[in-house]
Amino acid sequence: MFFFLMAFLLVGCASSPPSKPGNICSIFQEKEDWYASAKASAERWNAPIAVQMAIINHESAFVEDARPPRIRFLGIPLWRPTSAYGYSQATDSTWERYLKKTGNSGADRDDFGDAIDFVGWYMQQSQLELGLSKNDAYNQYLAYHEGQGGYQRGTWRGKTALQTVARKVAATASRYQQQLSSCQVELESSMAD
Repeated sequence: MFFFLMAFLLVGCASSPPSKPGNICSIFQEKEDWYASAKASAERWNAPIAVQMAIINHESAFVEDARPPRIRFLGIPLWRPTSAYGYSQATDSTWERYLKKTGNSGADRDDFGDAIDFVGWYMQQSQLELGLSKNDAYNQYLAYHEGQGGYQRGTWRGKTALQTVARKVAATASRYQQQLSSCQVELESSMAD
């Protein structure tokens, strides 16, 4: 009985992803504190909410403890190809760089507010290092996925599947921006309450 209760409590602590991830208004209505976090990141890094949310959607599907699948050998899961973790799928080394550069030492990759701040910060770095507009969801995603060095070397050029995903991120960001335009006043007023 004790183990059942502990398992129930652990599962109960996990946050479920939004039920309608294709609609940013529904996401923010369901996850009320997420809008405040997204807005804070947008203001801090001057990075559009729609682009940040599209990146998180395509990286983790808004699953707080997302990890890449393990590599299998003869059907046995062995190791993960990367240390990516959480909403933002930040790798250990990139997350450590973020913590050091921002002084946000208590940040966690499985905390939405920290993860979206990381995405905004990363977009800022891509603008500073590569000259990428923060409104350019396609290229921001390529730099996010490949790293700024990889993007600069053009590692993404031969990856048609990655380019397809980047186009989807751009389409999601565009859709999110249109949706956000229709509900942002309501979200702002609910924050003031």
